[in-house]
Amino acid sequence: MSNYEEAGVNIEIGDACSKLAYKAAKATFSARKNLIGSPALLEGGFSGALDMGDFYIVQNDDGVGSKSIIAQKMGRYDTLGYDLLAMVADDAICVGAEVISVSNTVDIEKVNAQEIGPLMDGLKNACIEQKIVIPGGEIAELAHQVKGFIWNATALGIVEKNKFIDGSKISEGDSIIGLRSAGFRSNGFTLIRYILSEAFGENWVYHDYGDGRTWGEILLKPSLIYHRGILDILGSYGESRTIDVHGIVHVTGGGLDGNVKRVLPKGLQPIWTDLWQPHEAMLKLMKIGRVKEDEARRTWNMGTGMALIVSPYDVNAVLKKLSSFEAKVIGFIDAT
Repeated sequence: MSNYEEAGVNIEIGDACSKLAYKAAKATFSARKNLIGSPALLEGGFSGALDMGDFYIVQNDDGVGSKSIIAQKMGRYDTLGYDLLAMVADDAICVGAEVISVSNTVDIEKVNAQEIGPLMDGLKNACIEQKIVIPGGEIAELAHQVKGFIWNATALGIVEKNKFIDGSKISEGDSIIGLRSAGFRSNGFTLIRYILSEAFGENWVYHDYGDGRTWGEILLKPSLIYHRGILDILGSYGESRTIDVHGIVHVTGGGLDGNVKRVLPKGLQPIWTDLWQPHEAMLKLMKIGRVKEDEARRTWNMGTGMALIVSPYDVNAVLKKLSSFEAKVIGFIDAT
């Protein structure tokens, strides 16, 4: 039975280290007490928020993780920019923030234009589609520290205080709308690589998937970016909001259950009624690696990339606004 820990990732230790990092971060909050940019306390949220008077500046960062290893093995770098932007922009939209800019850092073993050029072109294209600018970044050549490359980004967003989404409005009976993902996005790739390398050897990226494509081609499918589509519901900065969205969840590491529970007030739980089916590649990997369903569901998104929590009276209006995505009601909020 393959699992994340066997592949080299211990979720419990990772969670413990995240708590240590957040504890250290919170200890800095008092440094700006009664000053512009005083932090808002948002336990379990997807982004940090700084008080700028009538609005919050929202900031968060993430990276493409070990999906970059697959890109390097395939010699294909043009899709990762969509994954990178999805990881940060779709975190920021969870609090209702419109992302204005992203900066990025590339730590690379050896700088070369054949990699950097397509990486930056992909990010450029994704940002233009989402109406986001790239004001700057950094490329560091670290031959003795990095094998391959590591690509991370920081997003900066803005949201009016009266439009900030913190989950406090979520109540029993609310509906959960799930937006279908295009694939694995950029999470759980350590387990994916472990399963396929054990099954097919070190050149597994070229192994036939079964439909004329290789496993590498399947896994480099770029992430859908939900940020701009969800802004059509929330309204951009300065626009009025006609639908009251109670909560937004980005389904990344920890899966659907783990991430939805991050935003729920105490005493509430999600009940699933019509989940999206996992993508075929996920089911194949579960079979090849003999991955248990609960392990898969806490490692991969299993078909749902984002979730919106709304009043049942607003479901039809939200689904109409989300017509550019595959979206449906996948559950509801109940008392524990």
